[in-house]
Amino acid sequence: MIVAAESCDIINGIVCTPTSVNELFVFKPIFYIGEMGISRTHFLIIFAALLVVAFLFFGLRKKSVIPSRIQSMVESLVTLVREDIAMSVIGKGGEAYVPYLLSIFLFILVGNLFEVTPLINFPITSRIAIPLLLSLITYVLFLVAGIRKQGKEYFTHLLWPPGLPVALKPLVGFIEFVSTLVVRPVSLAIRLFANLVAGHLMLSLLLVSGYFFIYQNGVWPVPGKIPIGLAWYTFGLAIYGFEIVVSILQAYIFTLLSAVYIQTSLHPEH
Repeated sequence: MIVAAESCDIINGIVCTPTSVNELFVFKPIFYIGEMGISRTHFLIIFAALLVVAFLFFGLRKKSVIPSRIQSMVESLVTLVREDIAMSVIGKGGEAYVPYLLSIFLFILVGNLFEVTPLINFPITSRIAIPLLLSLITYVLFLVAGIRKQGKEYFTHLLWPPGLPVALKPLVGFIEFVSTLVVRPVSLAIRLFANLVAGHLMLSLLLVSGYFFIYQNGVWPVPGKIPIGLAWYTFGLAIYGFEIVVSILQAYIFTLLSAVYIQTSLHPEH
């Protein structure tokens, strides 16, 4: 039997409840720099960034007529972001945003795939601070792009579309202000965060449940409970494959929406 109890008894299959729900989501610091604790999450963020830098460096440093596998992969991803996202969505002027879009796409992709990486099994994008920071960067970027393109009239056009009746300006202005300047960056972050948290929790629940059904009281495997444990593992492996697709899709969606927001600032007439 697996229950959550105040007292722990792993041998008899009783899992203790945490003293705080934060224990399920927060890694304890490995060491401190002054008063700042450095945890596993910090290392994984740096590791993800270094992987992206290394991937691009080794894929593009020596271009050849017959490309290597890594060069083919890098060029395919660069083409995807440049042609299918930047130029296709933003249009004229989109080439200037290819480095940013490519960077966030690869960083989010690597961070997402950490969820299904053996010995890591933790997506860094399941920490709300990371999606929120990336969405805020996009937020500032499309505001700056709009101000540079349209000047001081940018916010006027943003809140009140041309030709809007005067009587509707207060209502439409409030709706546009909330939806564009408040909801847009938050929704961009929450979409990524929620999908990765949900997948991570589901995957952990299925695989851990399968383990506890098969191994109890020092017995491996537990007679009579093997089919149940194997069923949980089967579901877990199915979710495992599904989460790979979700990881790629969420990185693409975040990058695509970032391009859409930039496009609305550069080409408001569309």
